Amino acid sequence: MNDLSIEATGLIKRFGNFKAVDNLDLMVPKGTVVSLLGPNGAGKTTTVRMLATLLALDGGSAKVNGYDVVTQGARVRATVSLTGQFAALDPNLTCRENLILMARLRGRRRGEAVRLADELIERFDGTEFAGRLVKQVSGGQRRRIDLAASLIERPELLVLDEPTTGLDPLSRQVVWTTVRELVAEGITLLLTTQYLEEADALADHIVLIDHGREIAAGTATELKAQVGEQRVDVIAADTPAYEALLQHLQTEGFEPTLVPELRRISIAAPGETEDLIRVSTTVAATGIPIDEIALRRPTLDDVFIALTGHAAEPTDERTEEAAVA
Repeated sequence: MNDLSIEATGLIKRFGNFKAVDNLDLMVPKGTVVSLLGPNGAGKTTTVRMLATLLALDGGSAKVNGYDVVTQGARVRATVSLTGQFAALDPNLTCRENLILMARLRGRRRGEAVRLADELIERFDGTEFAGRLVKQVSGGQRRRIDLAASLIERPELLVLDEPTTGLDPLSRQVVWTTVRELVAEGITLLLTTQYLEEADALADHIVLIDHGREIAAGTATELKAQVGEQRVDVIAADTPAYEALLQHLQTEGFEPTLVPELRRISIAAPGETEDLIRVSTTVAATGIPIDEIALRRPTLDDVFIALTGHAAEPTDERTEEAAVA
C-alpha cells in the first residue's frame, strides 16, 4: 500500500525560454503538511498546477493519491481540492449563497447544501459576514469563504497556494487553526507560501525552492540546524548607516553575514549574552543610528539566505504567475 499522497520526480515546466520548474522532486506522505517555501517566481504555483492537472508537464512524472497526473487526470481531480491565490467566488452573491451554490453544483440536495454551507461558515468564523455580498466583504473575509468552498467535498489532498497572502492577522489565525484541524482529521495538505513563519508553524516537512529547484528539504528544526549557532542581529537605521556600521564592524575584526535589502548585519554569537554585550558595546561606541539589536536563534530566513544569498520574500517583479498568464 502506497503511503504517499504525492510522488513526483524530475518535474519540469517551461514557458518559452523561462524554466519555471527545473527537475523538482516532491514526496508528500499521507496525513502530513508539506510546505513549498520560496519567493515569488520560485516555481511554487507552477508546481501545484501541474500536480492538479491544470498544466501539462514538460518533463518528469507525478502521481497524486496513486493516480498518474498525465494519464489519469480525472481521477486525480476527484481526490484533490486546490485553492489558488485568487478567490473563485461570484461577487454578486452573498458568501453563504456562494457556498450553497457550490454544494448544489456538487449534487447536494437543497437542505443538505444549506446545512453544509452553515457548517463551513461557522468553521471559518464567517457568521458575521455570511449574509453580505462577496464584493462587499474584505479581502481576508473573501479568502476565508474561498477556503471554505474548497471543503464542500472532503478531499484526500488539499492544496493551498499561498492561502494567507495579504490577509489581516485575524483571518490568518483562522486559516492556521483550520489547517491544523483538517490535518488532525486526516487530510493531507500541500501548502505553498512565501511566509517563513507560516511554514515554521504549520509544516511537518519543508521544501525550500528557488528558481524552480529544490535547495534544501527537511523539518524546520533540521533546516535551522544547517545555520548553526545563535547570532546577534543589528538592523541599521538607513542605508548610509548600514554601510558605515558594516565597515566599522569589519575593521574591528567581526565577520558578519549580510542581508543588505533588510539593512541587517548578523554576527555569530556562540557565547550568547557575552557576544551580545560585545557587539552592543562596539555599535554604541560608533554613534551610528540603528533600529534594533538583538540576540536570536536561527530562523528559516537564515537558512534561505545562507543557501541562496537572498531572503525568501518577493524581490523580483516578474512572477511565475505572470509567466503563466
